[in-house]
Amino acid sequence: MAYSLGPIEARASTERAPWRDPLSYWGSIDAATADLDAPVGVLHADAVRFNAHDLLRRAAGKPVRIASKSLRVRSVIEALLELDGFSGVLAYTLAEALWLADTIDDVVVGYPSADRGAIARLVTAPLAAARVTLMIDSIDHLDLIDAVRPPAERETVRICVELDASWRSRGPLGTVGVHRSPLHSVDDIERVARAVVERPGFVLVGIMSYEAQIAGVADTAGRRAYNASVAYMQRHSMPELVERRGLAVERVRRLADLEFVNGGGTGSLEQTTQDDSVTELAAGSGIFAGRLFDGYSRFSPAPAAAFGLTVARRPEPAVATVLGGGFVASGPPGLDRLPTPVSPAGLRFIPRESAGEVQTPLAGAAARPLRIGDRVWFRHAKSGELSERLDGFAVLDADASGILRVVDDAPTYRGEGRTFV
Repeated sequence: MAYSLGPIEARASTERAPWRDPLSYWGSIDAATADLDAPVGVLHADAVRFNAHDLLRRAAGKPVRIASKSLRVRSVIEALLELDGFSGVLAYTLAEALWLADTIDDVVVGYPSADRGAIARLVTAPLAAARVTLMIDSIDHLDLIDAVRPPAERETVRICVELDASWRSRGPLGTVGVHRSPLHSVDDIERVARAVVERPGFVLVGIMSYEAQIAGVADTAGRRAYNASVAYMQRHSMPELVERRGLAVERVRRLADLEFVNGGGTGSLEQTTQDDSVTELAAGSGIFAGRLFDGYSRFSPAPAAAFGLTVARRPEPAVATVLGGGFVASGPPGLDRLPTPVSPAGLRFIPRESAGEVQTPLAGAAARPLRIGDRVWFRHAKSGELSERLDGFAVLDADASGILRVVDDAPTYRGEGRTFV
């Protein structure tokens, strides 16, 4: 990245927050990128700086491991790692981790891998084996690695064991969280940790637990009953996890000298950092701040990433159709997974067509003055997934006179010819 994010403390402050004036903010972005062809992705440097600074503030001194899934822009990951407070990467595939490990010396794969080819590359490369940590939640994962290359014929494999962080409510909510690790109890994780320690060719270096029911659930959705149930769930879930995780870490530390205990996510940093058993936090989506983070009461990130599409048709006086637009986020199907048109303000999807793969008609009074060739700006619902649609982002920053300009291009993984899922 030719352009550095620069010292956060010096550049990102609450006083310099152009996104608080949406009309000016999106208008400035539109002017700065007028010569770029759509689809055009943008990263507003001051917004990125603000979000990074805010993550570190909320982490309250604990290091933050960067969740690459939520960025998928290598130059941004590397720029963040130059800042005090960010340390290491939480990758989402082993192939991605091997690629990043060429230049980054601490990469934990956040999900177990059954990629035999990538495992073979890892265990036969001394530098990668020293830099990359694999995630497991089953002895079967150890068996798979041994089947690829037996211990006597490979490098020692660094292992992190994942503790299930979901809350098993006895009430009508049932199990709340995500279906990740089967290792829920202290005995469960001790059993697998012991297997790692006693097995040749492996070294246990970490424990991870991701409390999705805290980090990934907004609490200001505007629905009173829903918010009450979220508050109840989070009020009971977090104390249960802190107690269980603390006991699990204590038990496993008797078996191995752990290098790290990873927890949290963008939405739960200020809570997870209070858990004394956790040594580092994980976050990434708060850097770009997809639209799903607009519904959190604990923090208010800046809309740092967006994409612009061009009006290509005018089928009716109050309808403007842009080329593309079907950038729908993963997760349970629903309106909250759609991108949101943010500029010009007042545009809306047509329900029977919504966000289309090739074209997206937009209705409303704001569509009337739009002409062929005009730009419409959208925010993606989730953060890193937008990078799978774009080859790169134009990095925007204000010059000495305060005018927003394109100062660099930040290729996405896709733009560097890499797709990992």
